[in-house]
Amino acid sequence: MTVRPAVAADAPAIAAIWNPVIRDSLVTFNPVEKTPDEVAALIETRQAAGHGFLVGLQGADVAGFAAYGQFRAGAGYAHTMEHTILLAPGARGRGLGRALMQAVEAHAAAGGAHSMIADVSAANPGGIAFHARLGYLRIARLPQVGRKAGHWLDLVLMQKRLDAAPDFPGPAG
Repeated sequence: MTVRPAVAADAPAIAAIWNPVIRDSLVTFNPVEKTPDEVAALIETRQAAGHGFLVGLQGADVAGFAAYGQFRAGAGYAHTMEHTILLAPGARGRGLGRALMQAVEAHAAAGGAHSMIADVSAANPGGIAFHARLGYLRIARLPQVGRKAGHWLDLVLMQKRLDAAPDFPGPAG
C-alpha cells in the first residue's frame, strides 16, 4: 500500500470508485455521479487551496482516496476541516483506509488545522465504526437532513482533534 497526492490522471479511477457509491448506496446523499473532469477539477481546487487530495494504491492501481477541505466558508472556520474517504470494495479491511486517514490528518494538521469533521450517513454504520476506531467522537445526529432514493436520511457528525489544544469538547451526550 502506498499513499500519495492525487494527480489529474487519477480522476477516472477515482470516479470509478466514487460513482457506484453515489449510484447504488445511501452512503452519500449526492445522487449525481461525478465525471472524471469534475474529479480532476476537484483535485486541482483542493490542492491549490493547500488541502489534501490523496490516493491509496494497491500496486499501481488507485484503490481509494481521501480528501479534505475547510468545513465551512469564512475565516472563523479556517482551522476546522471535513473530509471524504472512499475505498474500492476489494481494498476494504486491509489498512488502506487507516493509512489514507492518517495521511489526510497529518497533512491537515501540518497546515494548521485544529480539528477534522466526518459527516457520515446514519445509513453507513460501517463508516461510523471506522471513524470511531480512529478516535473520532460522535458529536451530533441531524435527523432527516438528506433525501435520496425516496428516503429521508440522518447525518452523524463526528470530530477528531488534530492538535493538543486543551479546550476540545468531549463527546455529545
